[in-house]
Amino acid sequence: MSPVPEPRNHPEPGHPESDPASEHPASGPRRTGAGPAPGSAGGAGAGEAPGGSGRRSLAAALALGAAGAALALVAGGQTWSEATTTAAQGALRVAAEGRDVTGVPAALAVVGLAALVAVFAVRRAGRAAVAALLALSGAGTAAASLYGRAGTGALEAEAARATGLVGAGVENVTHTPWPLVSTAAGLLLLLAGLLALRHGHRWPAMSGRYERPSGAARRGAAAPGPERPEEMWHALDRGEDPTRDR
Repeated sequence: MSPVPEPRNHPEPGHPESDPASEHPASGPRRTGAGPAPGSAGGAGAGEAPGGSGRRSLAAALALGAAGAALALVAGGQTWSEATTTAAQGALRVAAEGRDVTGVPAALAVVGLAALVAVFAVRRAGRAAVAALLALSGAGTAAASLYGRAGTGALEAEAARATGLVGAGVENVTHTPWPLVSTAAGLLLLLAGLLALRHGHRWPAMSGRYERPSGAARRGAAAPGPERPEEMWHALDRGEDPTRDR
């Protein structure tokens, strides 16, 4: 009598029942890449671009505005043009400085520098208005510098002072590079203003920590208790009467 074969509890390799994938079918396509899953922290790089762009534009505007204002002020004190005039003692050499030719570039540079600082003190529509003022001051500085370079009025006035003759003429007029430097300074201010108009809404503003609280906030504040003397001092700092309603 031959022995009865025992039932196999473990399927042989290669049998369909031995394939683990058949027991646990995949519920969806498998992600095989090493990149971060959608929505994970690794995909947050795209959200950092606006902040980085705001910081870069802020630094660029500050650098351009400060450099433009400084160059315009320095250029105003330099010699812009030279010429010769005829007098009884012969030909005299006369020169005119930038501030004698026109005082507009230096004045607009000061306005532009003040506007650059004021950009951080205002918000929303006020910031846009100040940024526009900064851009206009730069454009005006460049235009006034070019216009002053083409004129000879300051040289003629200097010739009249040197010779003592009203209406003394000038000849052999030459110009130094300083009017062009002043023009470039105006363009730098203009670029700073355009950056402020384009990216100013991303820039930080001065903190309102020390602003006086509104009336509703003051009324909502709890009255200082007699057991807390320091609260009475805080109330005085806020402009309140600590003895009110007592």
